[in-house]
Amino acid sequence: MTRKWESFVTWLAGTFFVFSPALAFAAGLPERIVTCNGVDCDVCDIAIVAQNVLNTAIFVLVALSAVLFAYAGWKMLIAQGDTESYSAGKRIFGNVVLGLVIILMGWIVIDTLMRTMLGSDFGPWNKIC
Repeated sequence: MTRKWESFVTWLAGTFFVFSPALAFAAGLPERIVTCNGVDCDVCDIAIVAQNVLNTAIFVLVALSAVLFAYAGWKMLIAQGDTESYSAGKRIFGNVVLGLVIILMGWIVIDTLMRTMLGSDFGPWNKIC
């Protein structure tokens, strides 16, 4: 009975810590994805929407990677000598790091290409117009 109680309290505390920022409205997305309202949209807003989609995707994927890091660490922690479970946790760590590097390198490549094509005095690439 004591083991079940400890497990329940651990689950309850973990759930509280995971969902408490959402309850406090402290974990929102960076900004609205579409900033224009119907008729006042023009061609320049396409770059702004692309930038907002990219920022939101990076925001969500970084949060998801934190959850996956915790899962991989938990899997390695509870392996208790099981080399297969431990190596699965290490694989998850490696895949998450690789995914983050690919995402952030993609952003750097696009930013560098836009700055090269449009000149070095050019500001943020979503401010073309």
